[in-house]
Amino acid sequence: MADQAPIEQLLEKIAQLREHCPWMGTLTHASLVEYLLEEAYEVVETIEEGHADAELQAELGDVLLQVVLHARLAQERGAFTFDDVARGLAAKMVRRNPHVFRPDGSLQDSFPATVAEIEQKWDAVKRAEKPHRVDPFEGIPQALPALARAQKSLDRAQRAGLGLPGGVPVPDSEEELGELLLGVVRSARDAGLDAERALRGAILRYQSDAAPS
Repeated sequence: MADQAPIEQLLEKIAQLREHCPWMGTLTHASLVEYLLEEAYEVVETIEEGHADAELQAELGDVLLQVVLHARLAQERGAFTFDDVARGLAAKMVRRNPHVFRPDGSLQDSFPATVAEIEQKWDAVKRAEKPHRVDPFEGIPQALPALARAQKSLDRAQRAGLGLPGGVPVPDSEEELGELLLGVVRSARDAGLDAERALRGAILRYQSDAAPS
């Protein structure tokens, strides 16, 4: 075991737990979903609250555990392995970042100077990978919280050259913006309205009107 790489040790321990731990042995992709979401949110909280690096390390380990478990479940049914996940991700990084890598994975001789150039190349590669995708909003997870989904939708729309909905005066800081949003939610609550559901509906209407027919 001492000669094993850390990731190999982890994969071995998870395989042993799947075989010998009754609770771990009953896990499924579906039953793990709540844990994946919970661990991701805990990483966000650790970063936003400025916790110590040791805590961030531990929380990242918990997220990695979810990835390893899902890969192990897939391996047990002969679908794919953790190595397949890692290999596919590395290939995707090369494919999606031609401004940094040549097709063989070696570095380019020069690199773009602006984020706008990078986004253009990224979007071009994604379009080439999925030429059937004409809806710029396709692939945005429906399960995202409404605010995150709204921001993602507007980012996609802007990059696709679509019209954006009307805005309101922007506060000078995120703190002021937070107070404004909290006030909106309070008003919705007082009126017996569901702010999350209302924003989801607005997003759907916007996507339907803005997406090319």
